[in-house]
Amino acid sequence: MAEDLTDYLKETGILVRYLHSDIATIERAEIIHDLRAGIFDVLVGINLLREGLDMPEVSLVAIMDADKEGFLRSDTSLIQTMGRAARNENGTVIMYADTVTGSMQRAVDETERRRAVQKAYNKAHHIIPKSVKKEVVNLIELTKVSEEEKAYKSGTEGLTKDALHKVIHTLTQQMKTASKNLEFEKAAALRDRLGQLRQQLADMAHDDTLPKEMQDEAMPSARYVRKVRHPSLRRRKGGTPKDGGTSKRSKK
Repeated sequence: MAEDLTDYLKETGILVRYLHSDIATIERAEIIHDLRAGIFDVLVGINLLREGLDMPEVSLVAIMDADKEGFLRSDTSLIQTMGRAARNENGTVIMYADTVTGSMQRAVDETERRRAVQKAYNKAHHIIPKSVKKEVVNLIELTKVSEEEKAYKSGTEGLTKDALHKVIHTLTQQMKTASKNLEFEKAAALRDRLGQLRQQLADMAHDDTLPKEMQDEAMPSARYVRKVRHPSLRRRKGGTPKDGGTSKRSKK
């Protein structure tokens, strides 16, 4: 439907582009750059929640099939999608639906609650809301993001668990720093890479080819199981088995 909608908008004379999660990082960065620069007016996308988009120029978010319950239409996902227009003083969200689902209602209620809190704060501190002003980063800087993302994806094959833990810790700190500095494209790339590394770490716990000591570390219960004997084989003092049988010990 997204591609059909894009074609329809083009036919009506609207400057529109199409964005989905399979597009390469640098191409995605170019599309976002062109939207912010005003080269086109409408961006049609699928699952934009994972893109790490930061576009304060966006004043309208339209959510199609908002009543189709699922991961991308849960109350949390709807709120996050609505947030794409939250940094613009003229921000508006339109949800297209045949019925109002529970997720839609909860999303609207939460948005209204936050709006009330923000209005009260603005009034108490004499703040007049204004759109966020942020410089449109040139494509050279966006290319650096793409190169950094490639760097995150290399050099982790064959690492030990301890080494992987250190890499994950380092990238987590870098992700937090990037987010704090409003480098959302970089933060999103780091977040995706961290997910892959954590999965790699989880897979190592079930890899039979690992050294024995690492298997024991990954599955501590295995050490316990090997040490436990069946109750009938436990010995009493004097060498008599618990089941009443006899046992002879050789004397030196």
